[in-house]
Amino acid sequence: MNPFEMVVLIILIVTIGRVLGGRFGKRGGRAQALFDTGGDGVSVAEAARLKAEVTRLNERIQVLERLATDPAKRLSDEIESLKNK
Repeated sequence: MNPFEMVVLIILIVTIGRVLGGRFGKRGGRAQALFDTGGDGVSVAEAARLKAEVTRLNERIQVLERLATDPAKRLSDEIESLKNK
């Protein structure tokens, strides 16, 4: 068998293997795995949990910013009104 025939035979074997693998192999492959995980390796449930946590942390930051920037008199009045409720 000369080298040209061997190259053609290898290419033929690889092509047949890929066609059969695509037809009968695992459906979806990497594209399906990326879809199931949201595209970046994080599951959809995990992404939702992280989004909720970020929202909660943003709300806490807003409260802390308000506490840091409000005048002391107004803040103490607000605390007293909360105590009286």
